Amino acid sequence: MKIRFNPVIKGCFAAVLLASVGSAAAATTLNALFMTQAAYSENDIRAMTQAFQKTHPDVQVNLEFVPYEALHDKIVAARGAGGNGYDVVLFDAIWPAEFTKFDLLQDVSSRISADEKGQIFPGAMNTVEFKGKTLGMPWILDTKYLYYNKAMLEKAGITTPPQTWQQVMDDARIIKQKNIVKYPLVWSWSQAEALVCDYTTLVSGFGGKFYNNDKLDFSSPASLQAVKLMKSSLDEGLSNPASREYLEEDVRKAFSNGDAAFALNWTYMYNMANDPKQSKVAGQVGIVPAPGDAPGKFGAVNGSMGLGITKGSTHADQAWQYIRYMTSQPVQNQYATLSLPIWKSSYQDPAVLKNQESLIAAADKSLNVMLSRPETADYSRLSNTLQQQLQQVLVGSATPDAALQAVDKSAARLR
Repeated sequence: MKIRFNPVIKGCFAAVLLASVGSAAAATTLNALFMTQAAYSENDIRAMTQAFQKTHPDVQVNLEFVPYEALHDKIVAARGAGGNGYDVVLFDAIWPAEFTKFDLLQDVSSRISADEKGQIFPGAMNTVEFKGKTLGMPWILDTKYLYYNKAMLEKAGITTPPQTWQQVMDDARIIKQKNIVKYPLVWSWSQAEALVCDYTTLVSGFGGKFYNNDKLDFSSPASLQAVKLMKSSLDEGLSNPASREYLEEDVRKAFSNGDAAFALNWTYMYNMANDPKQSKVAGQVGIVPAPGDAPGKFGAVNGSMGLGITKGSTHADQAWQYIRYMTSQPVQNQYATLSLPIWKSSYQDPAVLKNQESLIAAADKSLNVMLSRPETADYSRLSNTLQQQLQQVLVGSATPDAALQAVDKSAARLR
């Protein structure tokens, strides 16, 4: 049987088909790379992205999530993919030197006005800037804080949270002696970047830095003091020995399970540890700046991250629209319980302050003293060496002095 098409219907069908093809051709697809660790969760990022797509129906965003430990290599490996690679990537504060050297991200300096930069915390902007270039917008403004279990301290007769690392150790001894918890301290000391962040926090608190006369220096008194504290806390049974295999999520789970009196971790842990649906210690979570070696001194690591446009992206304008949405003040304020906003005026917003006044008070001190990890194009190699040598100390295979001298020798050979 021969089927006849009505010319009118046929014409309408053709018009609809052409319109749909035209619409599909007009749509832009972005490939974006994020991490599945700390700060915003995968579900949160998906929700943000869906909200963006509702206001930008001509842009489709494909999301990919990898562990933080795989993020750097994913970005580097995709540089040869050109327009078929990523358009938007999340990058750490430690990578701009390397990414500038190998031209991996687009310079967006002309896309951000001086007035707008003035509305953002300088520490946040430093995350995405290197040698006059701006490689993206800061997104995660973060450092590590000292968390403590109020009920455990009270049970031990400790009336105020510790103000120095010496007091942390003294309080931990009391808590252990009274059998309140077997291991009072928990850290993220796995052989990963998390270990370097904890180490940097301690170095900062002891008044140290990583450069001496423009040369990398890991054998400073502050650095040695930091590593000796790490090792002695294990030797005394104050730090959970499993810390040597832990990342940040392991620390959060241990603390939230009531298995630690003290923990060093990022901002995101505060509200999660206070959530009775996922924490046994909700309502007992205290937070203060990571301390230093004297009252009134604090330590902090710059753990901030930015969103940038890859050099090979052929959709830079649409990628920038997406980045601007994700880093916008309304969106950051909405998700402020997971990562504090980069915008100065957000801290006058009652909705941002609600139920996290203690966190904001700690951030007010910590965000002003953040120590940056070494800014070098060979950071990944340097970090790997540092991680390995610190692990050697923590497992008892090397002394702090020998390990840090080995790091110095490796650092001297960096390009």
